[in-house]
Amino acid sequence: MDTKRKKELLAAYKHRRPEMGVISYSCRETGEVFLGISKDTKSDFNSTNMKLTANLHPNRRLQELWNKYGSEGFELSVVKVLKYDDPNEDHTKKLESLREQCLAADPNAQKIWR
Repeated sequence: MDTKRKKELLAAYKHRRPEMGVISYSCRETGEVFLGISKDTKSDFNSTNMKLTANLHPNRRLQELWNKYGSEGFELSVVKVLKYDDPNEDHTKKLESLREQCLAADPNAQKIWR
């Protein structure tokens, strides 16, 4: 790959606008819901699924349910999407606020990551 193409790909990556929001892992069997904030929902679903599959996720309850029911026992979704202008800005506080709204609205919900 030539230098010009590498620069084009790097610029495209830096200017991409990933979907940010609150992600949810909902256990179909127990009704338990695990909510997390995400600066790139597709990437975070992939990362979390890999940790769960490898039995390495830090949330013991989520890992326990995953081990018992498997991926087919969960519904994965993006509960709320954050609208933003600047992809380089830190949106953590806004995402945490969205997650707190979702936690308040669902008594069965808890945080994925502590």
